[in-house]
Parts: sequence; structure tokens; C-alpha cells
Amino acid sequence: MTSCLSIEHSTQYQYGQDVILAQHLGYLRPQNTVWQTVTDYQLVVTPTPDEMQTETDAFGNHRVFFALTHPHRALDVHCRSTVEVRRRYGDLTLSETPAWELVRDSMVYSLEQPFVAASEFVWPSPYVAWLASLKEYALPSFTRNRPIGLAAMELCERIFHDFTYESGSTEVHTPLEVAFNHRKGVCQDFAHIMIGCLRTLGLSAKYVSGYLLTKPPPGQERLRGADATHAWVNVYCPNAAGNWLALDPTNATIADLDHVCLAEGRDFGDISPLRGIIRGGGHHELSIAVTVEPTPLR
Repeated sequence: MTSCLSIEHSTQYQYGQDVILAQHLGYLRPQNTVWQTVTDYQLVVTPTPDEMQTETDAFGNHRVFFALTHPHRALDVHCRSTVEVRRRYGDLTLSETPAWELVRDSMVYSLEQPFVAASEFVWPSPYVAWLASLKEYALPSFTRNRPIGLAAMELCERIFHDFTYESGSTEVHTPLEVAFNHRKGVCQDFAHIMIGCLRTLGLSAKYVSGYLLTKPPPGQERLRGADATHAWVNVYCPNAAGNWLALDPTNATIADLDHVCLAEGRDFGDISPLRGIIRGGGHHELSIAVTVEPTPLR
């Protein structure tokens, strides 16, 4: 089964004073994988950068660097993508995934067993600390010899039910512990909390940045620009497609045909969709508009 999604992502800055020098880094092009194919992509930056480079980062993500060395009072970064998404987990039975303790033990390096590259995502990272409170919260789902797919899915559902999604309740740099203790946040917080829970148990988990096709309430039309970038979690899970199980704790679901992956990293700091350093500018206003719509397959 395949879906095709059309995505528009616009980021606009309005500055109170001239910006005389700006350098920006973006993760804005969706990945090409076995389950996801980018059939069209356009990136337009206004004003036109004096320098622009694209490259692949250490995690295999596509990223773009651009610089403006002439004065400007506004910046508009506009992306258009068309992506075909194929179902990843049609044959997966969560109860048939390995016991979570076996997966945990495979993350520990020893001479008697091969190195598992996924162990890179077991360790703490700048936005995801190891906290005893996270381990305590996670353990009820990870009972002895329970299949990792079932345990991780239950943890995902518990976060969905126990935490309140509230726009504006946290900021980009709000510590994980604050969001966890307050039991509310946005998709970035939900993903970081789940990743922290898994890592404190010795399991491997990635932060995923991307887009989600949201559906309007019955009888209402879709509003263009009303969507947003999204975040979810990849859990290392042998027997799953590509050995990673994509779970969305904000929506208590397996990430599938409605999810488009931009990039994967240790946490938000690795793959922020757009960030930069500027000289000048004074006070600025930021507006972001994202539209994700189904489109016919080509």
C-alpha cells in the first residue's frame, strides 16, 4: 500500500533592523529510503543566498547550508516536496519481536558478539539526559521477557494518555525533566520523553523529524498552512522493517503512511529543521506554515 503526500513548508523571518551577515543550516529535504521516495523537491530562499551547499551528515541525513553576506530585513525559506510513502509494517506482529532484555544486552559491546551500530543511540545526548524518574516511569511496560515491540507500543500509548499536548507550554530549549514533571508539552517533548525512557533501560532510540498528514474534524475543510513539523521515535527492534520500529507518542500510533521522515538523530538538536547565526537584525518575528496534503500517485 502506498500514499503520496504533497508538502509545503514556509519559514519567514521579519527583522527590525538590517541583518548584515547570516549563516543558516537546514534539514528540509525528506529522506529517500526503502519506504519513502522523494519524487519532487524544490527549495527557494529569498533573498538569494551568496553561498549554498548541500551535503550528507554523519547520520545519513540531507542538509543544506546557506549564507547571506548582504543586508536584508526579511528571510523566506520555502520548500515544496512530493513524497511517496509505502507501508513498512504490514507483516509485523509485535508479540513476535525479541524480548527487550535480549535487545538491551545486544547493545553492550563484548568480544563475544558483533558490534551493533544502533548502540550509538543508547547514550545520553544534549536534549535527552538519563533520569531515574524516566526509568521508573518506563519499567511497568517492560516486564520480564516481554517482547520489545509490545513493551515499546505500550509505553508510547501511556505517554499519549498521561501527558497533555499543549502548544506553547514548552520552548525549544525547555529541559526534558521540566516537561516530564509538568506532564505536558509538544511533539518534541513527547519524543524526547519516550527516547529518555528507552535509553535509561539500555535500549536504542532515535529522534525523528518530519511531517504528519493531519485530518480536519468531520465536516470541516483542511486549512492550508495549519499543519506543523512533527517528531516521533525510532526504537531499535530486530524483526521490524530495517530493524527500527517507528512510534509516534503524540498520537499513540505506529508511524506509517501519514508520516514523512525528514531526518534522524540523537535528539532535536542534531536535526532542527532550520537554525542559524545572524549579525544584526534586532527584534524579529517568525512565522511558520506547513501544509501536508494527499496527492494522486504519478
